[in-house]
Amino acid sequence: MSVSTLQRTPLALAILFAFGALAHPAHAQSGSSRLQSDPDTVPTVVVSASALGVLEDDMITPVTSLSGGALVRARESTLGETLANQPGINSSHFGAGASRPVIRGMDGPRVKILSDGSEVQDASTISPDHAVGFEPVLAERIEVLRGPSALAYGGGAVGGVVNILDRKIPTEIPAKGIEGSAEVRANSAAREKTGAFEVTGGSGNIAVHAEGVKRDAGEYRVGKGWDEGKRVHGSYKDTESGTVGLSWVGERGYLGAAYTKERTDYGVPGHGHEFESCHPHGDHLHCGGHGHGGHDDHDDHGHGHGHEHGAHEVPVVKLDSDRWDIRGEYRNPLPGFAKARLRASFTDYRHDELEEGAVATSFMNKSHDARFELEHVPVKGWRGVIGAQTTRRDFNTEGAEAYVPPTVTKRHAVFVTEEYKLDNWRFEAGARHEWQDIAVDSAKFGTDARNTDARGTSVAVGAVWKFQPQYSLRAGASRTHRLPTAEELYAQGVHLATSTYELGNQNLGKETSNNIDLTLRKFEGNTTFSLSAFRNHVDNYIYAHTLDNHEGFQLVEYAQRDATFVGLEGEVRHKFSKVVEGTLFGDYVRARFEHGSAGESRNIPRIPAHRIGARLNADWQAWHGMVELVRVGKQDKTADFESSTGGHNMLNLGGHYTTRIGGVPAQIYARINNLTDELAFSHTSFIKAAAPLPGRNFTAGLRLVF
Repeated sequence: MSVSTLQRTPLALAILFAFGALAHPAHAQSGSSRLQSDPDTVPTVVVSASALGVLEDDMITPVTSLSGGALVRARESTLGETLANQPGINSSHFGAGASRPVIRGMDGPRVKILSDGSEVQDASTISPDHAVGFEPVLAERIEVLRGPSALAYGGGAVGGVVNILDRKIPTEIPAKGIEGSAEVRANSAAREKTGAFEVTGGSGNIAVHAEGVKRDAGEYRVGKGWDEGKRVHGSYKDTESGTVGLSWVGERGYLGAAYTKERTDYGVPGHGHEFESCHPHGDHLHCGGHGHGGHDDHDDHGHGHGHEHGAHEVPVVKLDSDRWDIRGEYRNPLPGFAKARLRASFTDYRHDELEEGAVATSFMNKSHDARFELEHVPVKGWRGVIGAQTTRRDFNTEGAEAYVPPTVTKRHAVFVTEEYKLDNWRFEAGARHEWQDIAVDSAKFGTDARNTDARGTSVAVGAVWKFQPQYSLRAGASRTHRLPTAEELYAQGVHLATSTYELGNQNLGKETSNNIDLTLRKFEGNTTFSLSAFRNHVDNYIYAHTLDNHEGFQLVEYAQRDATFVGLEGEVRHKFSKVVEGTLFGDYVRARFEHGSAGESRNIPRIPAHRIGARLNADWQAWHGMVELVRVGKQDKTADFESSTGGHNMLNLGGHYTTRIGGVPAQIYARINNLTDELAFSHTSFIKAAAPLPGRNFTAGLRLVF
């Protein structure tokens, strides 16, 4: 690589910035506090995504918190795959380049993704083939909130919130002047090579941070016995991402800013072109020989044709994102208030979809998000947070698959969350009101689209009762409004990634989600457990209703029907000795429409199958080992034009060793996923037949912390 090429990469820019700013001598911090032998479970975790900064044990609804060794072992190249094995969480899996978390059967615009409380503004909610604009390797901790606990982030979080915590904006001055980490890793399935670093330094009141990652991954290998070959054509991913941040840190708080540059190229498997000329005549498709009124009840969502490449190469997405973040906290800002908190971001996002080397479609998203919170001091036992949030999204598409007209979405909200503690009880209540206005440029599409505005109010209540020293019972209830997105209102055109021709519906109203969540926990002793049950009834659930189908290509129009999601999730841990611990875990979700026509399926599509698994962990001195077996059941409760998906078993092994290399704390880790090389498919994926899950995959890495 030439010097000029190196200097153009975001990683190189971050490195040059870091060493230019931190060239003064400094003593290295030991790093032992940041590199524990196996910090899978941390006794006291403050949930940052909770407006009140509540301890994990006191949260109303279940929280998944991944950090330390557990996060290092779980990390994959996408956020969805990183979280996919946690109870209640799956992945939308669109090859190696894109996947979002699916929480309790909900995904897309019903799952909010945050970067330390500020929205990640990309195009991933629009289509499952669009990547999330965040790099999991740079995450310090990932929190997943479910149900009512996500209320403060709006109706778009009805499924849950994923909050990614990082170090890009320092909140304190390093005790010995400089601290950081460096990591290299590789895997066999995609022949992936990844390197990452992060470093923070400072003195006085000024701290500076730099971080970066570079990934080079080829087409990944699938399990044995796949008819289409050994590797998923076009499933490569190359990433370069770099961040520089600067903070002023005082005795009562901090204020800082960071700039992040990301460039990612990845292939989009399962992309067929044989239906690009399809168009609707009324509520029927016209695709060459497919005439009016014909309905071919064949396969699901194009799964049968997506892997046929013919003369066409797999499309390539070239993602380019510039993001600015501002974060600040200040203690005792005003009389009667304990803390003020600011989170703001501006994102200039673009990705081009290239076919045969030429740009076919471009997606552009310029957006900003600002959130301000004030925590008041306790008043008659009540402690709470009041806040306001404003978001603006200027979204535009150009090219062959520009199926959504240019829109500007403005959303404003005010919210309040309060808690009260009494003996062994903790009560929580919250409310949020949102205003949304969408302006559409209908002239570009030649449609009669009109501007829309909507309002929504969400409320939630809950309680935690520690009825015994080691036990607690959690209960939460919420009523949440989700306002329709621009894509659901105005879509009009071919979307080959999902094998659909999409028609928006400007008559859509707001969704109303009525959720009840119950959790029983035992959190101390040799045996601990967490068992949860939920029921979410959604009035006017927005979905893509199939009007016609031709050889797996569907004409869909966004419509509304009442739907219900019910499910269970949980895990039981038992410590057999000081060295060995065992865990049983599983989840199940059932999602159906309340009513349907004769002969019409009431099942909601792409709902994950049930899972049950067992894991054995062993810790001895500096060694940690893990063996895990997961059974994913068959999913045959399918929607119209959707095929069933067979079950599969996943046997995984892992371990790491904590040591010192040249006096620097280090962790050497390795894992083998899908040891038996089983051919497996994900029911939540639009392209499950074209992109099976990876086969046997050996991952090894080295992480240094200083």
